[in-house]
Amino acid sequence: MGIEQEQAKTLGNGFVTTSLDKLVNWSRAKSLWPMTFGLACCAIEMMATGAARFDLDRMGVLFRASPRQADVIIIAGTVTKKMMPVIRTVYEQMPEPRYVIAMGACASSGGIFDTYSVIQGIDEELPVDVYIPGCPPRPEGLLYGLMKLQEKIMKERNSFGNAIGVGEVVNEA
Repeated sequence: MGIEQEQAKTLGNGFVTTSLDKLVNWSRAKSLWPMTFGLACCAIEMMATGAARFDLDRMGVLFRASPRQADVIIIAGTVTKKMMPVIRTVYEQMPEPRYVIAMGACASSGGIFDTYSVIQGIDEELPVDVYIPGCPPRPEGLLYGLMKLQEKIMKERNSFGNAIGVGEVVNEA
């Protein structure tokens, strides 16, 4: 049910063993708290994903309004050069480990706005973990992107060691 037999060994009745990394990664992946950063029309789709029909709460995803309580930032919409310092400040206020989701064509590649004031993809400024295509992407796209981020978090190694200052996080491909 929760832990597969390949990942854990049982020691009689009621005992389960696993690695500390797998336990920490499981808890991080199943409790993503995104910082919402809606900049354009993609934000409406992000709000729809959190509403009753799609209900992100059932996945452990709770939207936060404070960067100090968030571990994922969802950049939804057109990012301008004027807005980038604010996004950078919010990103830097988030605790480690922090993840970035680029939602929509504008956040991923600048979309149709090839102008001097629009950043042609948030990946020029922040390390993006998951790209969600579309203009605007459907709520199902955001759900799929969050599931892909959960898979990515589950594959990390030494995440607990990095949190206590021993070594670096290793991402398996």
